[in-house]
Amino acid sequence: MSAAVIKYDHDMVRWQPDSRGRLEQAAMELFTERGFEQTTAAQIAERAGLTERTFFRHFADKREMLFDGSPRLQQLFVDAVAGAPADASPFEAVTAGLDAVSAFFVDLDHSRGRQAIIDSDASLQERELIKMSRLSSVIAGALRERGVTEPAASVLGQAAIGVFHVAFGQWVAPGNTRGYAELMHESLAELRAITA
Repeated sequence: MSAAVIKYDHDMVRWQPDSRGRLEQAAMELFTERGFEQTTAAQIAERAGLTERTFFRHFADKREMLFDGSPRLQQLFVDAVAGAPADASPFEAVTAGLDAVSAFFVDLDHSRGRQAIIDSDASLQERELIKMSRLSSVIAGALRERGVTEPAASVLGQAAIGVFHVAFGQWVAPGNTRGYAELMHESLAELRAITA
């Protein structure tokens, strides 16, 4: 009885750790170097040392790579609004949501790079607007669950997105060194002052 000898092609390993993270890093590099439209899924997979099939196991398309965190961000916000104390005002509940998502924004260099890629492509800008619209809707829904009536729930959902958007824009602006949470609280204070 003889033992079979199995030879492996070490260039194409079937499983490698953190495939998703490697794909995301490769995509960011290529989008920055070549532009979003000029980068293909195959190129991203190749840069990550993976197959195109592995790419599509993790992502539906290359746009999804830039918006992969959206569901988590949305859930963080909704959970914080829903979990605010029962006696919290609608404004305080939204503040809890904004505070919760502040923890999401810690890697300034990554966020700046991502935003630059989005700003360079009209279809990505449209996708970002859709994401913000959905987030506003789910915030309004979470407020309605707390008993906030319309149109107040929708107005406050839109206002929360305004605060979120303005603070994010300030955070990723060239030369900024301040944290997202600090900028968000300043924008929130401005909104409070205007509506007082």
